[in-house]
Formats: sequence, structure tokens, C-alpha cells
Amino acid sequence: MPVLVMKFGGTSVATLDRIRRAAKRVGVEVAKGYDVIVIVSAMSGETNKLVGYVEETSPLFDAREYDAVVSSGENVTAGLMALTLQEMDVPARSWQGWQVPVRTTNAHANARIEEIPTDNITAKFGEGMKVAVVAGFQGISDEGRITTLGRGGSDTTAVAFAAAFGAERCDIYTDVDGVYTTDPRICDKARKLDRIAFEEMLELASLGAKVLQTRSVELAMRYKVKLRVLSSFEEQSDEAGTLVCDEEDIMESNVVAGVAHSRDEAKMTLVSVADRPGIASAIFTPLAEAGVNVDMIVQNISDEGRTDMTFSCPTNQVARAEQAMEAAKEKGDINFHSIIADTSVCKISVVGIGMRSHTGVAAKMFRILASEGINIKVITTSEIKISVLIDRKYMELAVQALHDAFELDKAA
Repeated sequence: MPVLVMKFGGTSVATLDRIRRAAKRVGVEVAKGYDVIVIVSAMSGETNKLVGYVEETSPLFDAREYDAVVSSGENVTAGLMALTLQEMDVPARSWQGWQVPVRTTNAHANARIEEIPTDNITAKFGEGMKVAVVAGFQGISDEGRITTLGRGGSDTTAVAFAAAFGAERCDIYTDVDGVYTTDPRICDKARKLDRIAFEEMLELASLGAKVLQTRSVELAMRYKVKLRVLSSFEEQSDEAGTLVCDEEDIMESNVVAGVAHSRDEAKMTLVSVADRPGIASAIFTPLAEAGVNVDMIVQNISDEGRTDMTFSCPTNQVARAEQAMEAAKEKGDINFHSIIADTSVCKISVVGIGMRSHTGVAAKMFRILASEGINIKVITTSEIKISVLIDRKYMELAVQALHDAFELDKAA
């Protein structure tokens, strides 16, 4: 039988009624002749509650026990989903990560999947099981301990299973009905995309779009897994949602596919750094070791052997970055006059594979922002993306203006 993977996020399984609704969707696919692997998240809010218990019990917690606690939310959902399907006379069985087994690295709370053997589940399909309900977000290390994959890890679990089992498709059910050209809460002209290329989705996910976890898109692109993003709360058709697929599977697309924004950005500047070989390494190595996620980097022109180095990072990592830089200064690895943190900025990005073959996208973006009186603080580009840092107070204006300028409300 062909295999279909269906993943249901926390809001899709938040109550018993929603679990029943999700189970009915699974039943429809079973009736079409699929063997179905269902990946479930914990019920909405459950993981946050479990994390809170851990932090209240042990502020400096053992990551192995953290994983043991927070992974339990998915186990509950998997059992309830399997029971619901059984009540519908659909042969189903729940599977925890260690039972599959989902083999991972030993990096507790942020493990990576290394292997998913298919023998156990395939054997049960052969014996008449129609649905394997797998607890997402979890696996087992080579030490035999439960591991978790980090926030959003159930998306990664779903794609990994689709790749391992050669699934026809991986359907991600969530609280939105697809991928939009921008955030519909900011721009009422935002349009749902029927299809989007892996590379575009990867950029949008990394730039703040919350629809899919970045690692899941990376995995789908590597193994050519077709992803479909759907709403759990709307009636479905074969053309519903957004298909994330190869660029070759898209007949025509706009030059720009979408406008992304990230509200919680900070711009940090090291003032008057010695301009010498190795200075960038001396700055960004301690930042990496401190777990600071650096994005945009700009170095000013050197003046009398000194320069300014500017970079962006999430606002919740500013204190960590400042501490890392001061520690490096005390050790004598770097020397700077001061460090300035601007936490009132946001990042705006335009993304599209069409940029590869069209010129003038950057010029148009900068012209539109200038016409709205918006000053650009930092710019970075890639083959299919242009990102800028601007004052946060202009975020919604910038998104709306760029969405209109690139006519994203119109299909290609």
C-alpha cells in the first residue's frame, strides 16, 4: 500500500473533540487505500506546562530528565489518537519514539535524527494495522535515553518518517490553511500560495514565518519530500493548502514569493575594534560558543587601524552577547571602545527564486522604503533573499508597502 504521513500540531489535537476531528481526516485517507503514519504533537499548551514544571523543580536541570518529562505530552496524544481511531473501527496502534525506534544524537533537548528503521512499523502494516500513530518530537539516543528534537520538532519527525518510508506526501495540519505571501494579520491583501519552492519556504521559515520548522524544510528539500500545509479546521479538497515542492514542479511564479518579518531583532555594534587579520574570528567565535544566533554582519571602513563591527541577533540573546564580548575583552582577545545594543529594530525580507533571473529587486525594495520615509540600518542579501534592519515602529508599514509594490496579491 502507498504510505501517507499526516502530522497534527498542538492546536489540532488540543481537545478530545479536535482529536476526533483529526481522526476522521485520517479515516478518509485510510479509505482511499493508504497506510497512514500519523505524527502528533502534545495537546496545545501541554509542553509549556511541562517545561514550567521542570524549571520550577530544578532551575539548573539535568537535560536528560528534562527530555523524559517534556516528551510525555506527545505520548498522551498518541495514545488518545490511537484509541479514537480504534473506536472508529480503524486498526491503529500508538508508537513512542523508542519503540520505532527513532535513533538520534545524544544532544538532549536539541537532538538530531540519525536513523528511522522501517522494519517494525512495516511488519505491523503487513499484519493489518492501517495507522501507526507516532509521538513526534522524540527519539532515543545510543545510550538508551529518551531525547527531544527542540521546539517544532514534530514537523521534523513527520518529514523524517516520510523520507524513511518513501511516503507519497507529508501533510502538515496546523491552525493556518497554508503559506501566505506575508502575515495576513499585518496585511489584509496577503494571498495564500498554491505552491512554493523548498528554497523559498526555507528562507521564509528562517526569517520568522512560523508555519514550518526550519529543520523540517531542510530535510524535505534534501530528500525531495513533498510537503502540504493544511488547516485542521476547514473542509479539505485535493487542491487545499500549500504544496512545498521542487522549483521544477512550479510552472510560473512571481519574482518575489513573499515578504517576511522578524519583530524581535537587535542591532549590536562594537565601536572602535582593532582592524587586523583574525578580528572577525575573535569576535564571532565566542559569540557562537555562547549560543548567540548571529545573522546580519557589517564591518565599517577602517580608519587609522580601527573599525566598527555591527551584527544582528535575537533580542533575547543581547545580554548573552554582551557578556561574551566583555569576557573576550578581559581575556585580551579583542579590544573595543564600547558595545551599543539597539533593541528597537526589526528585520524585513523579500524572498523569491525569481530573483536569480531578474534584476532590480533590491533597487525597487530600497526605493519603496525610501518613499515611505523608512531608513535602512543594515542590509544583507543572498541569491533569493534581501533583508534589511529598520526601526520596529515602521514594521507593518514596510510589510504592507513592499507587498503592494511587488503585487503579491496577484498570482503569477
